[in-house]
Order: sequence, then structure tokens, then C-alpha cells
Amino acid sequence: MRGKTARLGVVCCAAVCFIVVFASCATYSFDKLDRTVAAGHYETALQTIEKDKKKIYKNDAVRYYLDTGMIAHYASEYKTSSSFLENGDRAIEDAFTKSITESISSYIVNDTRKEYAGEDYENLYLNIFNALNYYHEDNFEAAMIEMRRLDQKLRNLSLRYNVIEAKLAKENKNAAKAAQVTVEFSNSALARYLGMLFYRMNNQYDNVRIDYNWLKRAFTEQKNIYSHPIPATIKDELEIPDGMARLNILAFSGLSPLKTEETSRIPLIPSGNWIKIALPQMIRRPSDVGAIELVVNDSDTIRLELLEDIQNVAIETFKKHKGIIEAKSILRATVKGSAAAGFSIAGETKNDALLSLIGIGLQIFAEASERADVRISRYFPARAFVAGVNLKPGSYNFSIKYYSTAGHIIASFPYRNFQLKSGALNLIETCFLH
Repeated sequence: MRGKTARLGVVCCAAVCFIVVFASCATYSFDKLDRTVAAGHYETALQTIEKDKKKIYKNDAVRYYLDTGMIAHYASEYKTSSSFLENGDRAIEDAFTKSITESISSYIVNDTRKEYAGEDYENLYLNIFNALNYYHEDNFEAAMIEMRRLDQKLRNLSLRYNVIEAKLAKENKNAAKAAQVTVEFSNSALARYLGMLFYRMNNQYDNVRIDYNWLKRAFTEQKNIYSHPIPATIKDELEIPDGMARLNILAFSGLSPLKTEETSRIPLIPSGNWIKIALPQMIRRPSDVGAIELVVNDSDTIRLELLEDIQNVAIETFKKHKGIIEAKSILRATVKGSAAAGFSIAGETKNDALLSLIGIGLQIFAEASERADVRISRYFPARAFVAGVNLKPGSYNFSIKYYSTAGHIIASFPYRNFQLKSGALNLIETCFLH
């Protein structure tokens, strides 16, 4: 009787594990929210998030803060955006600090059990958009503080995972080799461009030239990210002719990458069991935008040029984190798979049905529970384009037009009676998230 009860208990336990794991993997469908954001209905998107935030994000603070902060930015609710992005900045630091102290055993199920600590590119670009928030609020000192915070993060990017790598090396040197990946990104052209504009606004022309030189280095030293030419108008930001005003356009298009799961299985011989490795893969989202133009007074046309492909930065900076994830996944999956194989072999060797059932239950748990963490914020843009033109101070009508890859106008943002001022930063920001 005891034997039957034990066997039944094992089977029930395995079934419960299976159900619990899959129940925890239920995810919210972002399709409708994505369409709302892409259509430019930002207020509706913000209302949806606030109404359903527990269902959408559960207790995932970082993604909630970043998504809400970015949508609020697009909605021109700059103070609200700053509040959320600053909370996101703190939440990323808190979650990352906590992850450093965790061991493999603290998340034996999968990485989704941890707090989401953000990706490196999210941690960087939140400062760029917060700087733009402060610019739109005429708080130039706060905008420069955000740029300095970003510069410090860029300097520390290569050191960010040192402690985690050291812990991995102690736990398993072979697995830790997966984490030994070099990230070839330490300098953002978009950040340097904004630095040039902000410094010029404050008449700090030495710093304008320093940021210009750093911008050029971003292109020459990081070819894998900047495979396109430096925008031709950027060199003209160094000095504005007397009596002229400078109009700068910063246009964003598309949406940042998402993550998907890629799975591999390694057979364990002779048990017939296997080790399942599930890793996140960052994938690009397609964009409808083929070109962007500035049209001044319905006559003069200037083509905007690509400054930064944010998706390139996201994918490059993810390499290091993915290496860490792979190393931890190998360790975790090996523990699960080996335990299942051990019971299976023991059951076969001893002709013990109970041990065999335990082995089956552990294999079911290993298969069901080993899932990649595909969490990521969704509403950073994919690409940044720029243009600049010197004009006489005065009132202008102009528009910024987005063209499809087939050459058709798919969005147009008109500006009427815009007062172009000499000695001021006349920066216009637009976005079309398709």
C-alpha cells in the first residue's frame, strides 16, 4: 500500500510541477497595445497600461516604468515621462545589484523568477530621452546632468558584469567561458550629437568640438554599429554664421527589438534523458519608414540622415548579458538534467519503478521549467535621423515627412509660424513608430 501511495505521490508531484510552471509562463498579448502606440494614440495607450498594469507587467517594475515613460515622452507629457524614467533608472540599478548577490540555486526554475533588471541599451537610452524631456521643459541644467549620467554608464559598461563573471568562474569554469564576450560599444553618436547641441546652446564651443570628435570616433571605431556615413550636416553644428539661426531636426522611427526563445537539447547517454538549454534571442522589428524629409516653406527640401541605429546598439550590448545568461542556463539545466538521468539510471539498474517515476517527473519538470527570459521594454525607437539647416531668424512654416520604403508619404508633421531664434537651440523632435 505504501508503495502505491509513494508512486501516486511522485506522479502527482510531477503533474503539479508541470501545471505550476506552465501557469507561470502565461504572458500578456501586446498586439493591441503595440498597434495603439504605433498609431500615435499615446493617451489611450497610457490609460490602458494604468488600467491593466498588474495583468500586463505583474510585479515587473522596470518594464512598467520604461514603457510608460517612453509613451509619455511621445505624448509630450515630459514631466510624467521624467518621473517614470527616473523610477526606471533606480529600479534597474536595484534589480541589477540584487542579481549580483544571487546564486544559481536562487532561481533553479528559470530566469523569469528574478526581477527584470533591464538590458544595457535600455539603461543607456533612458537617460537620452530624459535629457530630451528636460530640454522640452527648458530645464537645460537637468538635461546636461542626464547626459553626464549617460557618459558615466558608457564608461562603466565594460565593467558591469565583472562580479558576476567572477562568481561564475568559481562555480564552473567551463560554463563561465560562455560569458567571456567582448562588447564593442562604448560611445553613442546620438549622445554626442545631443551633447554638441546642448553645449552650443550654452556657448561652450570647446566642449562642442570635443563631443564632435567623440562622435566621429563612434563611427570610425565601431563599424559594426555605425556602418553608414556620418550625417553631412553635423560638421555645420560647430559654428553658426553671424546673423543666422540653426534649425535642428531629430526624428525617430520604428520600434526597438524584442526577444524570442531559441531552444537546444543535448542527449544524455545511456539514460535517454536530455538537457534543455533555452536562451533569449534579440530580434529586430521591421519598419515601414524608408526616408524622412524636412520641407521648409513648402519649397526647400532636406533629406534627414541616419545618425544611430538603436537596434544595432541593443543587439551589440546584449551579447555580454546573453553570455552570462548562457553560462547560468548551462549550469542550471545540467543540474536538472543530471538529476533526472540519475534517477532514471538508478531505476533501470535496480528495477525500481519508483525511482524511474521520479526520473520521469524530474525530466518533465526540467523540460517544462527551462524557459528563456524574453522580457524587454517595447517602446524605445529603432532609429534616429538628423538634419540641420541655417536660416535667417524669423517665422517659418515647415513639415517633417516620413516616406515608406516604396516612396509614399505615410506620415507628415506640420509646424506653422515656428519662431526660429538666433542664439538659441531650435531643436524639433518627431517620431513615427512604424
